[in-house]
Formats: sequence, structure tokens, C-alpha cells
Amino acid sequence: MKRSIMLWSLLTMACLGYTQVVTVQDLETGHPLELVTVVSNQHNALLTTNSQGQVKINPFIKASRIDFRMMGYKTISMSFDELELAGFLVEMSSSQVSLDQVVVSATRWSQTGQEVPSKIITITPKDIALQNPQTAADLLGGSGEVFIQKSQQGGGSPMIRGFSTNRLLYTVDGIRMNTAIFRSGNLQNVISLDPFATESAEVLFGPGSIIYGSDAIGGVMAFQTLTPQFSLDEKPLITGKAVTRYASANNEKTGHFDVSIGWEKWATVTSVSSYNFGDLRMGSYGPEEYLRPIYVQRQDSRDVVVTNPDPKVQTPSGYTQINMMQKVRFKPNVRWDFQYGFHYSATSDYARYDRHIRYKNGLPRSAEWNYGPQIWMMNNFTATNSRVNPLYDQMTLRAAQQHFEESRIDRDFNGDTRASRFEKVNAFSVNLDFVKAPGPKANIYYGLELITNDVDSRGTDEDITTGESVTGPARYPESTWSSYAAYLTYQYNLSGQWMLQAGGRYNLYALEADFSNNLPFYPFPESEASLADGAFTGSLGMLYHPGQTWSVSANASTGFRSPNVDDLGKVFDSEPGAVVIPNTGLSAEYAYNAELGIAKVFNETVKLDLTGYYTILENAMVRRNFTLNGEDSIMYDGELSQVQAIQNAAVANVHGIQAGLEIQLPAGFGFSTQYNYQKGEEELDDGSKSPSRHAAPWFGVTKLTYASGGLNIQLYAVYNGEKRFADLPEEEKAKDYLYAMDKNGDPYSPAWYTLNLKAMYQINDAFTVTGGMENLTDQRYRPYSSGLVAPGRNFILALKAKF
Repeated sequence: MKRSIMLWSLLTMACLGYTQVVTVQDLETGHPLELVTVVSNQHNALLTTNSQGQVKINPFIKASRIDFRMMGYKTISMSFDELELAGFLVEMSSSQVSLDQVVVSATRWSQTGQEVPSKIITITPKDIALQNPQTAADLLGGSGEVFIQKSQQGGGSPMIRGFSTNRLLYTVDGIRMNTAIFRSGNLQNVISLDPFATESAEVLFGPGSIIYGSDAIGGVMAFQTLTPQFSLDEKPLITGKAVTRYASANNEKTGHFDVSIGWEKWATVTSVSSYNFGDLRMGSYGPEEYLRPIYVQRQDSRDVVVTNPDPKVQTPSGYTQINMMQKVRFKPNVRWDFQYGFHYSATSDYARYDRHIRYKNGLPRSAEWNYGPQIWMMNNFTATNSRVNPLYDQMTLRAAQQHFEESRIDRDFNGDTRASRFEKVNAFSVNLDFVKAPGPKANIYYGLELITNDVDSRGTDEDITTGESVTGPARYPESTWSSYAAYLTYQYNLSGQWMLQAGGRYNLYALEADFSNNLPFYPFPESEASLADGAFTGSLGMLYHPGQTWSVSANASTGFRSPNVDDLGKVFDSEPGAVVIPNTGLSAEYAYNAELGIAKVFNETVKLDLTGYYTILENAMVRRNFTLNGEDSIMYDGELSQVQAIQNAAVANVHGIQAGLEIQLPAGFGFSTQYNYQKGEEELDDGSKSPSRHAAPWFGVTKLTYASGGLNIQLYAVYNGEKRFADLPEEEKAKDYLYAMDKNGDPYSPAWYTLNLKAMYQINDAFTVTGGMENLTDQRYRPYSSGLVAPGRNFILALKAKF
């Protein structure tokens, strides 16, 4: 009899090993929940549900605790035996209030937010679908915690905690996107990412140099793209969606489709998006200085100033873009997971709008000022091994090759020379990351990184009257930038309430530059330059949980940015009458950051969180007056120009707060608000202080939401404080063409707000319609430091079909 019982048990377990599929669905609607995170306190594995809300939990058989987590839902914890009694069905109830989110960006490995002493936010697929962002920059801006600057419609430069451009870092599927030519001026590279192909996005606030190295001073923006899904049985799993969207403010016409095919060990996903944006229309009520009364046309071989028939239309600002992605995934067994990804993005030419609204002697300065096609391509291979051994419990290898192309084409008003500057970067990276739990209370995260960038830069000057072209000066030298690093982070649970986290990273960086391509044009004192140095960064954080609904965190961290090719070797016109030239004597800049955060949930209905921070940037690389062969001015583009260069010549500091409030109201209603205040100062050449250029005025978003069944509605306000003339950075005060005029005739950035309404309705399992009206009151406003005026009243309609 005992043998029969034992045999029956073994047979049962064998069956369980093959058949244990859990289904997770919404308690109210019964709809399957995709991308629910499933983790166990006894097994070092992380699983996610597929589009049918299903997941195999073979690794968790007989676990005493299995957690099901998803943003916007209450976490459910059950043992394997309890799951079995429930028929392997999990029903999750919605909740906007929780401290228990899953994040990846802090260590590259999945953790709960309560294990991370830094502030991190997650942007979910549901957020993306409801907001309908036109670009990845708009996706970030919709969080209410990232400020977005735009010099043109084909752009979007995030500002985080008073830092921007090459002091922020982007990652895509864990791969560093920043290159050696990411500049200190406003960047638009984020628009290469496709919101439709984005599974989720995270923003880590504050220095992230321990894990990500150079540039991660103000924060890290981590994008996870669509992941191929496996079938849970012998029948292929075929899923996908098609989306079409229209927006009235820029006559947007967008189409997208993706399809995923999964077998038990192989899976693939294909994604294609096509965007067409017309010239952007601004609002009706606001400063008249923002209007576009005239623009330039080429008529009969002459540049002519013509009257704009609608001064609210920002001509020229339209462009087109295409994005494609292909991924293949192979999982031969429970220990190995291999993925290959191909990404491609290309824009049309698009006008840099802020350069088209500059004037000289009453006439436009430029007849043409365009960015050429912005192209980004990435091949990446990822291999993950889960196997407990003395070195690691899990290991991930990421190898990537990226190719970037960008160009600038400009011609003066009634000028005959069209100057074109072309840049190509080939970037190669290898990351090897490990996680090891040496005991029940500790985790060690460590890894190695190798990066190299090859920069190719050239220039062409074309006589538009004859069509003849000659070689012109290049923006950059021919260069190679490299980085080699090792890091380690140690996390220890001191008790059930206290957690300690400490980490360190050592980074070697090197730069080789050849200025031969520019020696015929500029009398540089040397033809070659090299730079090699190291940087050490560290962090120490503490988490305290007085209870399940309390979280208190304190964190001290350092970050660095090593000089790149843009810093060391660039030649460009920074402003009328000034030219920036190379400086080979640069060294790394360092940030020192301290922050304190507190979060509290009251009665599972109210969540309050507050974070304060203070950051000091030393040895900051800034643009200052310079000399070339003893001369403070040279001829550049036919104009005597002040010589400037990037130099380690300043100290800057930024401090601020981030505050949030969420309330779950009865009957499906909810309320939330996010508020951000930052103030920064930087040292000028004469030792005086100026407000920091990238410290945005206070900003935030307040939302009233309603969810019931398949209907989601948001009524929300977005708002931004004023930047008075006295609060403008010194370099911004000269850019009066970007700003409104105060009563004294001085430029300033007025406060603004918009009221907006979004709705999403799931008609059935196959069709969802999304619509909304942005800027209901048709306000005319220009976000601080932007060249482009924001959209006026904007009607959006999108239809999604799933299969």
C-alpha cells in the first residue's frame, strides 16, 4: 500500500512538472492580465504571464510563497498548495495604491521597489496605451516627473533633477544607447525609440553610475521593448495587434502592427510603425511673441520672406519616421534563455525650428536649417543562465552593435553655400552581469563592461547656384572612445525592517582623436590627441520599513561623466559670433548626491511619497572663452567669432523635491498628483553664479481617473511654473527669440497649464478604441528653453485590434 501511494505521488508530481499552468485575470472583468510578474521567496527565478494571462510555474512547485505583482493591482501572495486548491486561477483586484512595484533598472535584475533606496518610477503598457504618446519623449513627459524640452517637433530632450542631455543615460533592453557624440546641447535621440514597441519604461532618479557608468548623473531612462512569448503547449501561440491613430494638432497619421509567434522553445516578435507628422499648430490664447507670422521660401533662385497664412502653424516642423523591430528567442530548457534583437529607426529630414525663428537685421538668419535623417540600428544578443553555483545564481551576457547616423544642413538667408555636416558612430558593447545570494539575507550584484565607439565625421559645402560641392570642415575629429569597467553592489537585510545597500565601480576610459580632417580649415596646434584616465564611483543606501505600508530610504551616491568626442573635439557655432573649438585637456566631471525619501500607504486607499535631494557637480565641463594660437577670435563661416571651448571650469549644484499623492476613491474613481521642484546654480567664468540651464521651473500633473469594466477615463491638468528674467540662466537671456517679453521688455518663460481628457474603451476582446482632447482651452505656451511652441487644442483618435 505504501509503495502504491508513493508511486501515485511520483506520477502526480511528474504530471505537475509538465502541466502546471496558472491563469491570472482581472477580478472585475475576467480579462486575462498580461505581463504580471511572478516571483518566489524560495526560488531565484522571475516569470511573466503571456497575452492570455498564463504562465508555467514549474520552477515554483511546492514553494511556500509565490507573489503575483502588477502595477495598478494589489499584490497576491499564495503558496503552491493554495494555488492548487484554487484551481491554478489567480484573480487580481485593481488598486492604484501600492509600494510593491517590480523594477529592473536599479541593478539590471528584477527587484521590488522596497528593496531599492533610489527613487524609481515605472511607465506601464496601460499608461502608454491610454496616453497615446506620439514619441518616446512624450511617453516620458506623460509621467509628470520628467520635463521635456523641444527645439523642433522631431525632438524631445528630457530634463531630470536639473540635468539633461549627456548627463542622463538611455538604455534599450539593458543596452547603453549613449554614444561618444552625445552633446551638452539638447538631444533628440530618444525619438528613435518606438512607443508602440515599448513594453515598459523605468526612470531611475539620481546617479546610476555604479551599474551604468559614464553619463548617468541625473538619472537613467530604461526602456524594455516587446518580448517574444512562448506557447505553453504544443499548439503555437499567435498574438499581435494593429493600431491606427490620428491627431489634429499636427495632422498625424500613424499606423502600427506587431505579431508574436511562440512555440514551446522558440518564439519571435515582429513590430513595424510608420509616423507622419505635419506642421504643428499652436494654441490660440497666449503670448503673441510665439506666433509665426512669416517664413522663408525659395522663389526664382532667391530666398523670399512670405506671409504665413496661419501664424499659429509652425512652418517648417513636419517630418516622417519609420520604426522596425525583430526579435527571436530560444529557451532550450529551464536554465538557458537566448534572445536576438534587431532594431531600426529612420526619420526624414526635419527642420530645427528654433534656428528658423532667429533674425539678423530684421531678416531671418537662416534660409535652411535641417537635421538630416536620424538613423539608429541595433543588433543585440542576450544569453541568460540560471544555475546555482559558487560564482552566481543567474548570469546574463549582453553583446550589442549599434549604428547611428545624423547630419546638419544649413544655409544663410540668400546665401549660396549649403553647409552639410555628417556624423556616423559605430558602437560596440559587452556586458556580463551576475547575481549571487551567498545567504538568505544577502544578494551580490556584480559585472564587467566593455564599450567602444568609432566616430566618423565629415563636411561638405555645396554652391547651390552651380551645384558644385567641395569638402568642408567636419564637426568632429575621426575618433575612438572606449570604456572598461567592473562593478559590485552588495545588499543585506539587517533585519525584517532594515536593509543596507553599498556598491562601487571602477571605470577606465580612453579617447583617441585625429584632427587631420579639419587641419585644412583651422590652424589647430596639434593633429592628434589622446586621453586616458580612470574614475571610481560609489554608493551607500539604507532602507527602513517600520511596517508593510511604510518605506523610508536614504541614499548617498556619486556619478561621473568622462570627456567624450563631443566635449573634446567639436567645432560648431554655439551662438551668433561664437565658435567652439577642441580642447584636449579635459578630465571627468563628478557628481555627489544625497537624497532622503519617505512613502506611506494609509488604509490601502491613500499613498503619499516625498523625496528630497541635493547634488553637487564638480569639475563640470562647460563652455568658456578660449584662445587658439594666442588669438581669442577666428573667422568661422565668414564671420569673426569669439573662440570658445569646453573646459573643466565650474561647480554646479541642484536641489529639489519630488512629491506624489494617490487616492483610491469609491466607485472606480481615483485621484493622483505629482509635483516637482528643482533649483540649480552654476559657476560662471568670473566666479559669479547663474541659474542652471537645465533646472526646469516647477512642474507637475494632477489626474482624476475612472475605471469600470473595459472603460478607463482620465481628466488631468499639466502645469508649469514661471521663469522670470532674473531667474533665467545667463546664456538663455540672449535667446530672446525663444521667450515671451515681460513688462520691462525682457525675455521670460511664463507659467502655463493645460486641461486634458483621455478615454479608452475595450469594446471586446479584439477591439479597443482610445480618444481624447489635449489642451482643451487651446492655450498657447512654450515649455521652458524650448524652441517649439506646444500643440494647441488636439483631438486624438486611435483604434487597436488585437488577435
